[in-house]
Amino acid sequence: MSSGTAVEREQWDVGGWSVAELCDMAARGLRPMLDEEKQIFCYTYEQTENGLERTGHSPRYTMMTLLGLHRYEASGRPSPVAIAPVLEALLRDTQWVNGAGDLGLLLWTCAELAPERLPGVYKELRAQEALKRFADGRLGSTMEVAWYLTGLAGCLQAGRSNLPGLEEQIREAKEILKRNCGEGGVYGHRSRSKPPAGYLRRRIGSFADQVYPTIALARLSQANDDREAREMALRTADTMCELQGPLGEWSWHYDAATARVVSRYPVYSVHQHAMAPMMLFAAGDACGRDFSEAIFKGLAWISGCNELRRDFIEPEPGLVWRCIYLSARDKYSDAALRFLNMRSGAAEAKLMIRYECRPYELGWLLYAFAGR
Repeated sequence: MSSGTAVEREQWDVGGWSVAELCDMAARGLRPMLDEEKQIFCYTYEQTENGLERTGHSPRYTMMTLLGLHRYEASGRPSPVAIAPVLEALLRDTQWVNGAGDLGLLLWTCAELAPERLPGVYKELRAQEALKRFADGRLGSTMEVAWYLTGLAGCLQAGRSNLPGLEEQIREAKEILKRNCGEGGVYGHRSRSKPPAGYLRRRIGSFADQVYPTIALARLSQANDDREAREMALRTADTMCELQGPLGEWSWHYDAATARVVSRYPVYSVHQHAMAPMMLFAAGDACGRDFSEAIFKGLAWISGCNELRRDFIEPEPGLVWRCIYLSARDKYSDAALRFLNMRSGAAEAKLMIRYECRPYELGWLLYAFAGR
């Protein structure tokens, strides 16, 4: 992973925190999010009347968190939890894998943490049939297919190009993403080749639907020198930077047909401090471009340069509050007005803060910045 230029390294600070300090804080904050008995991370860590409490469990969030902790450890810092037992618990019983997206995340995780396990996992979970076997593959769900493609690209990067059906699955996943992407580089939520039902879900994509395909295609371009994948990754990265809000915020929903923002809220902290940087670092590394200005502007949002002038970083528990959001009624009216091109600025309603944090948010922060 590139460490960036000297100018970039000088810029990586957030509200008086260096990015290295922010990574240390995030690593520390992950420790209480782990269920040590079950060796799995929680779904949500939320503020209650009794203080911060874990709720639920998430294999997906666990994999994302492990990827971040592994990168943090590779940067020379000790992980606050033992990584190997958590990965082993995931691999011991894989009944939780119920989609191509889950499988892709697991391949991605193994490719970086335990590449020797890739052939066994690939065979056991019949990866060569995943896009037809799982509903998210058949529906052409953008985010999940992108996770799957990232996992397949990871297999190539880990030297496992001889896995059965690997090249065919890569071609099919890439074609799904191409169909889901509008001319302006914005992705809808699922395949546009499917029947008319769910028209808006195919046309409107979340920020995650932009981030993960860009990462997947950037990785694929590096794995097999795929020029088309590189150009697709760069196009979406450029479009997202053009659509970045005036405060550095990354909006929630986008229209693939018009390449416009159609729903600004919620604005999620993880998009600011982790997912946008992940996307832009991946595109920059693959294409030789510097997106540091957009990354830095987005980072500043979490430390007070936002609509509420509120610092979202909580140093003592080591977390970042989840988002600024609108009530359900205000959110849908705001989205409708933006879809009809009748609103472009800030929402004319009360904004609120969601006082929770999820482990993947801190995991992705580590994955984006540890070692940079």
